[in-house]
Amino acid sequence: MHKEIKGNWLSEIVRRFSVFMYKIGGWTAVQENPPPRKAVIIAAPHTSNWDFIYYFGLCNSLGIKSYWIGKNTLFKWPWGGMMRRLGGIPVDRSTNNNMVDAMAAEFEKRSDFLLTIPPEGTRGSVKQWRTGFYYIALKAKVPLIIGMMDYAKKTGGLGPSFMPTGDYKKDMIRLSDFYHSVTPKFPGKKMTDIVDTDPGTQPDSASEKS
Repeated sequence: MHKEIKGNWLSEIVRRFSVFMYKIGGWTAVQENPPPRKAVIIAAPHTSNWDFIYYFGLCNSLGIKSYWIGKNTLFKWPWGGMMRRLGGIPVDRSTNNNMVDAMAAEFEKRSDFLLTIPPEGTRGSVKQWRTGFYYIALKAKVPLIIGMMDYAKKTGGLGPSFMPTGDYKKDMIRLSDFYHSVTPKFPGKKMTDIVDTDPGTQPDSASEKS
């Protein structure tokens, strides 16, 4: 009982802090359409820990509950309860668990599930996106939603959504122009090309962790 109360208290502090920082930062929430009950939200570009804080504030402003994937070590005491209440879903990176199958199962058993994944997988510069986010949506048969935090315009939100076709490169072309128009906190870390990638075989790509 004591641990549960502490977890509630800590998660509420983080939530209120993110909302406070989001508001004093002068951000504006934008949303093309109300999100469906189930979808994978693409969180890009991701170049700073502040993306995480502002995104919590954004979700609060839009009135949506978003979930995210984290390594299971983040969910140990004393932070486990807080992480789960903030939407975290633990994954075990020490085993060869198939991320696509695991997350598709989560979509199957939940009536409402908006899963946010940063395909770059890191705040540093990367040469290509990890493709796990794509194959999760494909297997779960849910749409992909374009999500973003634009530091130049101070706008964050949810853009268009579409169902993945199974043709990774073709679908990434649909995203390219949109993400090239978004300015991250550290533009130098932004990917120059999200289309010219080799996703490899589906099982290898699927096992990648965000």
